[in-house]
Amino acid sequence: MALAGLLAPAASATTSPDLVFSAVTVNNGKAVTVGTTAAVKVPVTYTLTRPSDLTVDYKTTFAGVLLYRGTLSRMSNEIEPEDMPTCTTTATTDTTVTESCKETLVIAPEDTLYSASDATTWKAAGLYSTMDQDNDGSDGHIHLGYAFDAWGPLGSGVQVKRAAKLTADAAPEPVKKGGTITVTGKLTRADWEAGRYTGYTSQKATLQFRAKGTNTYTTVKTVTSGTGGALKTTTTATKDGYYRYVFTGTATTGSATAPGDFIDVR
Repeated sequence: MALAGLLAPAASATTSPDLVFSAVTVNNGKAVTVGTTAAVKVPVTYTLTRPSDLTVDYKTTFAGVLLYRGTLSRMSNEIEPEDMPTCTTTATTDTTVTESCKETLVIAPEDTLYSASDATTWKAAGLYSTMDQDNDGSDGHIHLGYAFDAWGPLGSGVQVKRAAKLTADAAPEPVKKGGTITVTGKLTRADWEAGRYTGYTSQKATLQFRAKGTNTYTTVKTVTSGTGGALKTTTTATKDGYYRYVFTGTATTGSATAPGDFIDVR
């Protein structure tokens, strides 16, 4: 059930249901990294305790968990569930029903992420909404009513990060043993507002080397990205192998590792 429009204020005050959302976990407690085009599915688990006489049919009534930034009363942005959760009853009393629920939130950068300020910690909130609709105007009257309740913040929320990309190119190739190798590259990250990747400047990236026939990379030196995210440094050719750059990420941007570029040393 899409919730578009259900955040509109209710036409008249109603009694809020007595719902309790607990044990809310988003993306298994891990950050979510989002690029510029592909939608990311984010798993959410939680426990819902509701009155036993309250029916949630996911047709005219809906309960679930949403993500938001800002405050509960003034959300700067929100990501709402599009489909009904899967809930299993775990306990009942004379007055309540407790359910273990799972749902999936979809973060589509073109639809839900609008600026760099969306790269932050999003909070979770439990929601309950109702829809009362009568579009039959044959009697000269129609009715459309919404009600919306939210409880939050719940749990620790989730960090949403901008995806990063990294390249590496070692030259010249081949090179004489003892000669100088120049390793260039570029660090970019998702710009949700522009819908493309742009240079990430003043960031530390590690140049690493893996000798041919081995499986382990070792650190050579650390390089700082310049204009447009450009990376450039030199090193001495000692043996055949692969050079790559590694970026460990920041509070707003995910990590990235460039594919290794092979150098033939003669």
